[in-house]
Amino acid sequence: MTIRTRITDLLGIEKPIIQAAMGWIARSQLSSAVSNAGGMGIIETSSGELDAVKEEIVKMRTLTDKPFGVNVAQAFVRDPGIVQFVIDQGVKFVTTSAGDPMKYTAMLKAAGLTVFHVVPNLAGALRAVEAGVDGLIVEGGEGGGFKNPKDVASMVLIPLVCERVNVPVVAAGGIMDGRSMAAAFALGAEGVLMGTRILSSAESPVHANWKDAIVKAEATDTVFLNRKGPGPALRALRTERTMRLEAEGSPNIFGEFARTQDVYFGGDLEAGIALTGQVAGRITEVKPVRQIFEETMAEFEETLARMNRVVR
Repeated sequence: MTIRTRITDLLGIEKPIIQAAMGWIARSQLSSAVSNAGGMGIIETSSGELDAVKEEIVKMRTLTDKPFGVNVAQAFVRDPGIVQFVIDQGVKFVTTSAGDPMKYTAMLKAAGLTVFHVVPNLAGALRAVEAGVDGLIVEGGEGGGFKNPKDVASMVLIPLVCERVNVPVVAAGGIMDGRSMAAAFALGAEGVLMGTRILSSAESPVHANWKDAIVKAEATDTVFLNRKGPGPALRALRTERTMRLEAEGSPNIFGEFARTQDVYFGGDLEAGIALTGQVAGRITEVKPVRQIFEETMAEFEETLARMNRVVR
């Protein structure tokens, strides 16, 4: 199926699917697979390892000739020079997150880049539109990763934002296949973002233990942590450690990521926090990114056809 929306037109991609900018994970191995499959691969900066990130951006040029982007996670970027580096590398698409969209949007737009900002609520969306962004990534509370403590589910948040803005919206949170993509489009979105589904793909660099835990997970096997602070809230895989954090809290949620390498790439899921969305409960198999995207688009078309038959 060929689908054309403002998202595909703006980004020059074949499929209106964007990959989440997952810290340490969204690097050239995974992001090039996404771009080569017709979506929008994104290189992360939330790890804070900007020297490594710069190498990954350069490496993308050798792995794909398709469009790709970079996320600037403002709360985790200590050197704002990364923004100029992205511009100098000729990257055409940037997502900004975890901060005020006023900070970099004008600079990026002046350099000719397309800019989307990630928002968890209507107020953030309106602020980003005021800043001049080209589009929004609207992320429901069921998604994995760092969240607003006052979370709103995608079913409520996406149409709320779409009713109030004129820029194109990418739906995030709970998206993993054609049916959930069709639902997002019905709510007003023109593209989708996948995190946990791509995290558990064959090309994802994370340890098999994490992928296996996602495949085996029920829809209730994530926890929402740190709602009362200090620091951001987050959604993660349910483990003995995260259940304890859910019950007792943590005086330093960032300190829980001290052994991230052991969790992500060593497979010790009790060594820290494995950020994971509720949609893990619907993922039953590890598949290559290209297969995920092809099946998503086929099911999207089938879903639309079924809706046309049902709705008179």
